[in-house]
Amino acid sequence: MHILGILFFGIIASAWVIYGTKVAYGDLRLPWVKDFSPLRDHECPSVSVIFAARDEEEKLPPALATLLVIDYPRLQIVAVDDRSTDATARILDKFAATHPQLQVVSVKELPAGWLGKPHALLRGFEASSGELVVFTDADVKFAPDSLRRIVALFRGRNLDHLALLGDVERSGFWDTVLISFFAMGFQFATDPYRVSNPNSRAYVGVGAFQMLSRHAYEACGTHRRLAMEVVDDMKLGKIVKLARLRSGVAVATNFVSVAWHLGLRNLVQGTEKNFFAGAQFRVSTAAQQILALVLMNVVPLFGLIFGHGWIRWLSGVALIAGITFHLGVDIVMRISPLYCLTLPLGAPIFSYMVLRSTIVTLRQGGIIWRGTFYPLDELRRGLV
Repeated sequence: MHILGILFFGIIASAWVIYGTKVAYGDLRLPWVKDFSPLRDHECPSVSVIFAARDEEEKLPPALATLLVIDYPRLQIVAVDDRSTDATARILDKFAATHPQLQVVSVKELPAGWLGKPHALLRGFEASSGELVVFTDADVKFAPDSLRRIVALFRGRNLDHLALLGDVERSGFWDTVLISFFAMGFQFATDPYRVSNPNSRAYVGVGAFQMLSRHAYEACGTHRRLAMEVVDDMKLGKIVKLARLRSGVAVATNFVSVAWHLGLRNLVQGTEKNFFAGAQFRVSTAAQQILALVLMNVVPLFGLIFGHGWIRWLSGVALIAGITFHLGVDIVMRISPLYCLTLPLGAPIFSYMVLRSTIVTLRQGGIIWRGTFYPLDELRRGLV
């Protein structure tokens, strides 16, 4: 049994050290938006920024205000009001009355076979005219010179698709623990640097910011291929890679920031629909994800405390490697380095969220998203 224990903890330590080092080294080579000089007016292609808004009266005004002061000469903003029942439509119309670059599209009914967001984004694209299109969310804030720099990066890297890793606003200790752990897990699971390798199957899509050439978006099938995809942002990155187009990931930091779900309770409830969808609505996959979270992030702590000899030593190696990886993410996120010590705390919370999403979705027989119910059978048939 002792030999098996050593082998078990050796595998965990090796995963952190070998694979973690590989991912971390790749992350260090990701381009940063801040390192690209803003384009001059005559260098700027036309850009259409598209977002869908449903009942966003609270978060929409401050985010939209930053969009409308972006310093970019050929900018079109297409806002899609997706069947809102609050003041969203009035807010959009008020802004549009004084900002000619803002165009509002209104969706009154959702066609069969569609989730609300993918349908709204396609409607926004159909109303757009830019050479480049940006898909974002209604709660995302932009720095004034962001687009000039991002387009310089996009063209400089000769990309068809670009996903940005931006800032996520936080309100306190617990949501910082969870968001920093999520960011770390996202890096570990997706290995963003490999996305730019055309021979790699790695892909990344980020709801806060994805830029595509108009041709690339049409070539990969548009959101029509994602009509019933809950995690449509990630899957947009996937269909780009499936179409053999050039995709890339960059670090935006405060050039693009999002007010996701502030507070631990809001994070747990707000992501209820996402995590089982991320497991492809498979119980076995969700179980594997939970098991991996616990084995990689929690078990080494117990091995360090209760183990002896090689088991304690290997557990320490795994913990140090995981904490160091977390520290790198914390530095990029500009939060206290001490949050790296919350690694074993973030994992059980995240595991609970995956478990909760799975149970709630199965019990309901589907998901409820923005007041609309989508049956599980239809969601499974729509997976990409």
